[in-house]
Amino acid sequence: MATSQQIRTAYIDYVLTQDEKPKSVYSFVKKLKISEAEFYEFYGSFESIEKMVWADLTVETIDAIQQQEVWAQYSSRDRMLSFFYSYVELLKKHRSFIVYSLKSHKDRFATPQVLSGVKPIFENFADELINEGLESGELADRKLFSKRYKDALWVQFAFILNFWVNDDSTEFEKTDEAIEKGINVTFDLFQRSPIDNLLEYGKFLSRNGKFAETRSR
Repeated sequence: MATSQQIRTAYIDYVLTQDEKPKSVYSFVKKLKISEAEFYEFYGSFESIEKMVWADLTVETIDAIQQQEVWAQYSSRDRMLSFFYSYVELLKKHRSFIVYSLKSHKDRFATPQVLSGVKPIFENFADELINEGLESGELADRKLFSKRYKDALWVQFAFILNFWVNDDSTEFEKTDEAIEKGINVTFDLFQRSPIDNLLEYGKFLSRNGKFAETRSR
């Protein structure tokens, strides 16, 4: 009786040695010496295997960083930096498969379908950090725009992942720099700025313009 992990390991080994997916579930399970029924007990397709690998790596990263002693002391910005640094470190252990998976599902105009299971996991994680940042005052509450913060972080996720896949620098040091600069710039935009003060002043004037005109007469 095959297990989910055995099927996953066999699939990863196949695509990395053959540089392509198995021709069919039938030919794949025949080499694995299991039945198709056993395969479908765990996975609906080869793509579902890859989706599960990605989801598990993302959950593993989040669980690991949240168990760190310093986690409670981190700001929202530091927590997101910690996620990406830790995520890349974990992906390094599976780089050959990660590169294969992304390049075989590459889509110029949309997030690769293989990451569809990762997106809600990451967005839930990002939402928690954002809400904590809004409550603490670390991040600016801009009503309509605040709801889009997680979208900006998902864009960073896709950018950093693509950057790392194509990074050929020693120990991927350029990726570390991309993470630092990208996340810091993004969180700088999330925080209060002189523009926020200007907008609030404009709202104040629009609400109290008649009062000012009356006093000037």
